Amino acid sequence: MSRGYTTHDRRFLASFVGAGWEPYHLPLLEERLDQRALPEGVESLTLSRQMDDVAEETRVDELRSTLGDLRPDVVIAGPIQTGAYVAASAGADPLVAVSWGSDVLVDADATAANRERTRYVFDHSALAFGDCRAVREAIKRHSELPDERIITFPWGIDLRLFQPGVSTLGLRQGLGWTSCHTFISTRTWEPVYAIDVLLDAFRLVLDRDDRARLILLGNGSQEREILGLIDSLDLATTVYAPGRVSQALLPDYFRESDVYVSSALSDGTSVSLLEAMACGLPVVVSNSYGNLEWVTPGTNGELAEPGNVASLARAMLSVAEDPSRRTEMGKRNVEVARSRADWDTNVAELVRRIEEVASR
Repeated sequence: MSRGYTTHDRRFLASFVGAGWEPYHLPLLEERLDQRALPEGVESLTLSRQMDDVAEETRVDELRSTLGDLRPDVVIAGPIQTGAYVAASAGADPLVAVSWGSDVLVDADATAANRERTRYVFDHSALAFGDCRAVREAIKRHSELPDERIITFPWGIDLRLFQPGVSTLGLRQGLGWTSCHTFISTRTWEPVYAIDVLLDAFRLVLDRDDRARLILLGNGSQEREILGLIDSLDLATTVYAPGRVSQALLPDYFRESDVYVSSALSDGTSVSLLEAMACGLPVVVSNSYGNLEWVTPGTNGELAEPGNVASLARAMLSVAEDPSRRTEMGKRNVEVARSRADWDTNVAELVRRIEEVASR
């Protein structure tokens, strides 16, 4: 169970099929961010989809009936306060609760109701897993789960796809950006990723360095506001925003760029960050949570205070202004990604732990 259907969902499902499982996928919303079909061997399930339009009690009753019919060996569900809570309320057993990062790092402490939901989920979970040490510590604050039932699983990437190389897009040449300092952001246009902060910071960078450029991939619920901000900040000729691009083309967009930047207010282990690192880019990210496990300031990138426009601009300028330093940072990031961010290696341990729970 997950929020919708994304590239991450597809990767998990494909890995489960590869492990010999017979998985079902149940999205909570009609939100499809990956247009590819479900992997072969996966069956799709549906409930009354739109969460805003259906009472949660109805959703729980529907899931309870579905679980009674299917009798699955294990239910894997997230985020914590939505998908995992519905699963726990429906009596899913054994339940593996999946943190998406911000659900326990931010949302769990936002309201008393969220704190109660978070504790309820973990009280009814056989395992909980998250993608960094910060998530592990947050789970421990909100539960009595022992360490051995909390799995830290860095969401790795496909290192065969994401690696340094020469882009086939010809994007910078077509835009006339061949001699520019080009940043790239691949985060979704949602409040937690603070794209407005990034654009404000880029405006400051551009005021200092007229060769600065920004490739702004993605879309989201804030699309109108973001496009309006690009116009109001007079960035139409220095920001290229083609929308969401396919996973297959994403490595070439990284290869067209000099520096990866993310203005997210909170992150676990960011898949976008790992993809950029594996392609050989230096990185500028927020000084928070999971990023601290991957980025050492001055060594493979720089850190900025979350939500702080001036801090982000300073970090961006610091990395962009020295080409030789950028190159060295990028080389270190390739080494880090290859040693710690291999999806195939990381997911094998997760599969093993879930199978242990299911067999019991």
